[in-house]
Amino acid sequence: MAFKTLSALISVVAALQVANAAIIKRVTCSTGQVTSNAACCTLFPIIDDIQTNMFENECGEDVHESLRLTFHDAIGIGSNGGGGADGSIIVFEDIETNFHASLGLDEIVDTQKPFIAKHNITPGDFLYLAGAIGVSNCQGAPQLPVFIGRPNATAPAPDLTVPEPFDTVDSILARFDDAGKFTPAEVVALLASHTVAAADRVDPTIPGTPFDSTPSVFDTQFFVETQLRGTLFPGNGSNQGEVESPLQGEIRLQSDSELARDSRTACEWQSFVNNQDKIQTAFKAAYAKMIVLGQNTQNLIDCSDVVPVPKTLNKAATFPAGLGIQDVEQACSTTPFPTLATDPGPVTSVAPVPPS
Repeated sequence: MAFKTLSALISVVAALQVANAAIIKRVTCSTGQVTSNAACCTLFPIIDDIQTNMFENECGEDVHESLRLTFHDAIGIGSNGGGGADGSIIVFEDIETNFHASLGLDEIVDTQKPFIAKHNITPGDFLYLAGAIGVSNCQGAPQLPVFIGRPNATAPAPDLTVPEPFDTVDSILARFDDAGKFTPAEVVALLASHTVAAADRVDPTIPGTPFDSTPSVFDTQFFVETQLRGTLFPGNGSNQGEVESPLQGEIRLQSDSELARDSRTACEWQSFVNNQDKIQTAFKAAYAKMIVLGQNTQNLIDCSDVVPVPKTLNKAATFPAGLGIQDVEQACSTTPFPTLATDPGPVTSVAPVPPS
């Protein structure tokens, strides 16, 4: 039922895009690209610049951090105030990047600021453009939406609006509900972002430690590997918000581990395993809802067609080498765990994501 709701959200977005295309004649920009709205033409030079000079056309560390930045900016909203998806984390960098949950984001903010100044775009519009363009470099990812027209943020988000990895499932679900009436299924969908992510600050002795064995691919391995029994720590193991992981070089957040095993979310979590269509559709729908939090959507222009279509992923999910169904901590009581092959070779060890 929850997945049908997410699919319905994507259908609404698609219908709006079709309606907009019917009303607004497609235009050819001076750069030669075609888009649905002349206002979107200004984005193509920005895209060329950040692809070449920030992301280097790869799904690397700056992509991971740019995607993380969208979450930490947007979730800064709720009954206690905050402007949501407005770029306040860039405008008020000295305040928001010093919140405990957002430590380390000052680096990507400082990377993005020169591009914002160069291209005369609001921080909010740039932040979400960069997130979508960066993810387009990740094989298997959905083509994420982009909307422009956000005004400059006028106030910082309050502290304690971004969930921490040591927060309880109750707390995390309540925070997302308060922020935007996100359902537990949508929370699980949003955490698909961890399939292209790495931790720098959970254990600062091992920066760039991935959450799954394929951090440059938007696949379902994250949902497989978080359900495997944890046996080791990749670093010193004394860090708040970290629990044992199944693979050397892979880090596991306490929050991910508990959401994968909680009765409210376990079956939804398991449903993503080896379901590439669902991870794309569900993440895109929940992400589209997140990136307009706090905004009057009637004032925004849909520029989603400027985002490149990511490369298709045809590889099925697998158990990492050396592990199998006997290592799964089955938490969904109503559906068997999917049947997966095991990668050949010696026990899998995950390399850190190199800095940009």
